[in-house]
Amino acid sequence: MTVHFRKLLAGLFLVSAIPAIAQDTNALEQAAINIPIEKTVTTEHQVDIRGDSVEYTATTGTQPVWDEHGNAIATLFFTYYKRSDVDDNAKRPLVISFNGGPGSGSLWMHLAYTGPKTLKINDEGYPVQPFGYQDNPYSLLDVADIVYVNPVNTGYSRVLPDKDGKYPSKEQQQKKFFGVNADINYLSDWINTFVTRYQRWTSPKFLIGESYGTTRVSGLAKAMQQRHWMFFNGVILVSPTDLGIRRDGPVKQANRLPYFAATAWYHKQLAPELQKLPLQQLLQQVEQFTVEQYLPALALGSALPQQRKQQLIAEVAKYSGLSEQSVAANHLRISPQFFWKDLLREQDRTIGRLDSRYLGIDAKRSGDSPDYNAELSAWEQAFAPAMNDYVRRELQFSTDVKYQVFGPVHPWDRSNNHVGENLRSAMAENPYLQVMIQSGYFDGATNYFDAKYSLRHIDPSGQLDNRLQFHGYQSGHMMYLRREDLQKANEALREFILQAIPKSGQAAQYSIKTGQ
Repeated sequence: MTVHFRKLLAGLFLVSAIPAIAQDTNALEQAAINIPIEKTVTTEHQVDIRGDSVEYTATTGTQPVWDEHGNAIATLFFTYYKRSDVDDNAKRPLVISFNGGPGSGSLWMHLAYTGPKTLKINDEGYPVQPFGYQDNPYSLLDVADIVYVNPVNTGYSRVLPDKDGKYPSKEQQQKKFFGVNADINYLSDWINTFVTRYQRWTSPKFLIGESYGTTRVSGLAKAMQQRHWMFFNGVILVSPTDLGIRRDGPVKQANRLPYFAATAWYHKQLAPELQKLPLQQLLQQVEQFTVEQYLPALALGSALPQQRKQQLIAEVAKYSGLSEQSVAANHLRISPQFFWKDLLREQDRTIGRLDSRYLGIDAKRSGDSPDYNAELSAWEQAFAPAMNDYVRRELQFSTDVKYQVFGPVHPWDRSNNHVGENLRSAMAENPYLQVMIQSGYFDGATNYFDAKYSLRHIDPSGQLDNRLQFHGYQSGHMMYLRREDLQKANEALREFILQAIPKSGQAAQYSIKTGQ
């Protein structure tokens, strides 16, 4: 392995790392661990992807965020993978990857989905010891270069002091970094710097985000066009949030039922006539019931006739796997927390939130919600050791700064969240821009039917439907942890990227529909 150290700007020195949003000035001034404002390490590697040998470089390090006066106000940790045998960047796609939280590092998709390495886990995604990583034979690196970005206070990314060595207050940090729109604005500036430095302006470009990262990249698609005149070919939304598209009350309550049914099917809690159905056939039936019967009934509220209410209690119980008593006690409105606790209550097990295939054990059978998230506990024990080892041993980036799997970014300003509309607007202004959603059927945090709802309401006119697509997987929030879905999901990404690149000479223009 060859290692190259380079500093991209002379005169930038080490600064104190901030383990949290400033609680008081003294705590910040006493910080003793240093993080470089700007330093990169480049290493050379090889991996077999889909049977072909791919040589690549990995550039790992930090790059500053600049304010309007040209001062470095934060530094972001990133890893950039570039295939070595491609010389023409204009024909080589670039994928810019974010995870979510808000407050999550980029390790999840980096070390388990699209990158050249993946976790050592079993085929269903459960951790095994010894912890570690291995080659990813399904990585996107054969068709696209990838950069994984850690927002402020995640990974090794940190806030920087001013020229006098003073750190911004908690309120100042929130205004600059920790909110829907602040996050989008400073990250768009960082991307502009990255694309310029690494000469990727002419490349076909894609944004991919997971969970809250989907809020981030939906807003970035518009911000990059507005603020930096940079237009993208595609946006990939993995386990998307609501994207600022409102669905309060009955819609929010009804949209959970298909996820409940999928999870009950997985745990074999449905009646035999439903349990024997293939999952897709079951979900088609439940989705139709949800839209045509369940949602209208919930919208009636207390005006719902009692006889009809009793019929619906039986139907909802049948599809959710819960008892009629549980459904009736909740007046047809089942919260996810109650479902995670109640589905396997008689077996003394709870189910996971982000991936409801996972089982947990609570202190007592009673209660309305699980004691903990079974899936997150499993994931953290596998990801944290692997990422810390990988960065130092494989990528040769050394620091004593703590890698923040989940960093302190709260309170997060969620006001003025219009990223769904921003994404629609970016698509309208850019005829090249396409969008793909990937969801796990057993994800209870960002359920797949909510994702379908967003897909249908990003553009209610339907004029953009031919540039929107949905893919579902028999897994959870991180569908790629399941080996079968790691392969399927990466193949879907690969196909999406290649078809979103227009043919040479194909103009970005609309035509007038005729024959209507």
